[in-house]
Amino acid sequence: MLASLINALTVQLNYSSSQISNVVTLFEGGATVPFIARYRKEMTQGLDEVQILEIRDCWQKMLEADKRREAVIKNIEEQGKMTDELLKKLMAATTLQAIEDIYLPYKQKRKTKASIAIEKGLEPLAKLIFDQKEGNLEAKAKNYLNDKVNSIDEALQGARDIMAEWINENIDARNGIRKVFEREAIITAKVKKNKETEGVKYKDYFAFSEELKKIPSHRLLAIRRGEEEGFLSVDIAPTEENAIERLDRLFLKGLPEAKKQVEIAITDSYKRLIKPSIETEFDNLSKEKADIEAIKIFSQNLRQLLLSAPLGRKTVLAIDPGFRTGCKVVCLDNQGNLINDTVIYPHNGQNEQQKAIETLKHLVEKFKIEAIAIGNGTAGRESEDLVRKIQFTRNLEIFMVSEQGASIYSASEIAREEFPDKDITVRGSVSIGRRLMDPLAELVKIDPKSIGVGQYQHDVEQKMLKNSLDAVVESCVNNVGVDLNTASKHLLSYVSGLSASIAQNIVNYRKENGDFKNREQLRKVPRLGEKAFEQSAGFLRIANGTNPLDNSAVHPERYGLIEKMAKDLGTNLTQLLKESTIRKGINLTNYVNKEVGLPTLKDILSELEKPSRDPRESIKVFEFDPNIRTIEDLKEGMELNGIVTNITAFGCFVDVGVKQDGLLHVSQMANRYIADPNQVVKLQQQLRLKVVEVDIQRKRIALTLKF
Repeated sequence: MLASLINALTVQLNYSSSQISNVVTLFEGGATVPFIARYRKEMTQGLDEVQILEIRDCWQKMLEADKRREAVIKNIEEQGKMTDELLKKLMAATTLQAIEDIYLPYKQKRKTKASIAIEKGLEPLAKLIFDQKEGNLEAKAKNYLNDKVNSIDEALQGARDIMAEWINENIDARNGIRKVFEREAIITAKVKKNKETEGVKYKDYFAFSEELKKIPSHRLLAIRRGEEEGFLSVDIAPTEENAIERLDRLFLKGLPEAKKQVEIAITDSYKRLIKPSIETEFDNLSKEKADIEAIKIFSQNLRQLLLSAPLGRKTVLAIDPGFRTGCKVVCLDNQGNLINDTVIYPHNGQNEQQKAIETLKHLVEKFKIEAIAIGNGTAGRESEDLVRKIQFTRNLEIFMVSEQGASIYSASEIAREEFPDKDITVRGSVSIGRRLMDPLAELVKIDPKSIGVGQYQHDVEQKMLKNSLDAVVESCVNNVGVDLNTASKHLLSYVSGLSASIAQNIVNYRKENGDFKNREQLRKVPRLGEKAFEQSAGFLRIANGTNPLDNSAVHPERYGLIEKMAKDLGTNLTQLLKESTIRKGINLTNYVNKEVGLPTLKDILSELEKPSRDPRESIKVFEFDPNIRTIEDLKEGMELNGIVTNITAFGCFVDVGVKQDGLLHVSQMANRYIADPNQVVKLQQQLRLKVVEVDIQRKRIALTLKF
């Protein structure tokens, strides 16, 4: 069965059977996506994480289908209806849909019109009519009158009910209607009676129709939300005449009198049985397609946000701004540890402002602060103005930092565990400061749905969303690498091969034994076995350890190979890492063997060139136009700075320094057609834009990159 499933996957996907077989084998052996993509390139022939995930997801669907097939076979066998031909069909089916279609006639049903007619003894009459070879049906129907069937009309009606069910259970009929739906289905929405006022936000869909195959994901999800909230009625169907004509061509073939009865049964079967069933299928398929598209956008945004440029290890003063309640101020050392917290009230009068300035100057000097992080929420711009006016004696970089999700973190169990003696406001300020230092390390503590970069994230299938976002977080964490001696247990838990409990064990070991000196020490961590070591070691970094390779992405399984390279060149490991001229003498082809090919060797050489380099970009200071504070300050034609806060299928939202983000529609991104906003912009990107339109009443700002 394993071989047949892999063959089916090979047909479905555009990869070789060896690639699929090797990926499946690695997954079955407990390997993770980042590990396979990074360290098993020879086995996968260079597949990337997206391709490996595609194989994994399709493989899991096939396993689900296989499990369902077993249950169906067992059920049909228990009914005593299994035949060699039926078993052959079931074994050849590769999708859940195909299996369910085959199973439909054998599925246990509650009482139906057809089953009642069969109980009345009308099945032979239905067969006779369905063959369409008999005339004078009234005479034939008379033979079936009894104490349960009182008239010819009742007999014919019962026969039609049975035929309608046969038509519904016919695989060719169902597949034919599916093709009509694929080509022609229209999604129609209309407002429910007396819901016009209450559901006004869905006004665009009060009388709406569009081809199902063309509707964008954001529009379909909006319609579905309106339906779920009880404001819209939604229907999916092709033209009824076209669908019934497809069935007529399949079943109408004989004498006129019988043909007429079958024709009535076809119409009834379509309206009562087939159409509702296939409509549900396409409802689910279109929703799944929209979910996948929305989740893809969310995942792209999350990846960009997680890989935002870090400030790095610097002492930071972080401010969570506020007016009446004051600004919460914390100081963090260069590893993100809280070393001081206080509250200032710079916006409560001149006297308090002067006190605040003195406090900030004192903290900057006392803790040798190198950068200041200011939350971009309420009073953010005002607090930034104040800080920029202060004459500090030290050179400081000043950054506005997104507060999105900081309040979620500050009230979370993670925050309470980190700071049991501090209130929510202090925890929120710490999160702002740490987010500047290392966005990835801080954001992994927050539910991705709370970070504010999604599109209809609460409407999509939640398990699919969670799996996708978890995969993004795991990918980003392992792409950057994790400092084994400073990482929190939450960050460690996303490292390839490490569970939450093993991550906690690493932190406990670190507390009891001090910093890790080399990767080999990981083997001493309780419950961290050989498989976990294999999967995780290459992604864990140790700065200033006993082996310089421990601060690189080179896997320990290849240390011996690098030492051989050094020996062959008549040098040692330290010199090999230090001198590029020595590395140029390495002939990679000399080290190719059954396990290690040129892809891995090229990766190793690349790591030797930059053993501890962070793959993320360098952070840039950003300033809004100081003259723009509110939406009223904006004027059409004005040019201004902005920073991308969210990307959707139809464009992106840009913070221009007022409370409302502006919309940069995809049509305004370039003087050419742009299919995907990600072709032009990315999250946190700094832009120079022009204001196209300002609608103060609706609080809408339209922007353009076309100058």
